[in-house]
Amino acid sequence: MEKLLKTLNNIRSLRLLAKEISLEQLETIFQKLELVVKERRDEVAQQQKVQEAHQEKIEKYKELLKSEGISPEELLEVMNLHRFNPSQHKKRAPRPAKYQYIDLDGSQKTWTGQGRTPKAIQIQLDNGASLENFEM
Repeated sequence: MEKLLKTLNNIRSLRLLAKEISLEQLETIFQKLELVVKERRDEVAQQQKVQEAHQEKIEKYKELLKSEGISPEELLEVMNLHRFNPSQHKKRAPRPAKYQYIDLDGSQKTWTGQGRTPKAIQIQLDNGASLENFEM
């Protein structure tokens, strides 16, 4: 694709290619390329119309809000409150520790029993100790 784009974008390459093919083939290619360009222009124009219509709607609603005495900031505040209400989403309390152990550094630590097993406990478990030995 990159090579084709380089060829199509370079006038010298196009002239060289035009010498190698017949005029009828060149005319056919030209007509097809012209059709593709027209379709692309129509597509871009349609996208612009959609964007302009969207912008007009936004302006219409801004004027409506202004006439009703509502500022955009107030509207955003209300919308954000409905999206995420901290009073509805409470953080759960941390779990109490179930196990107590001496770390590799020699300091005493605790573990809730959730998540990855601490290395100090795992080493002792691998050596035959029981998890009950660490319960608080």
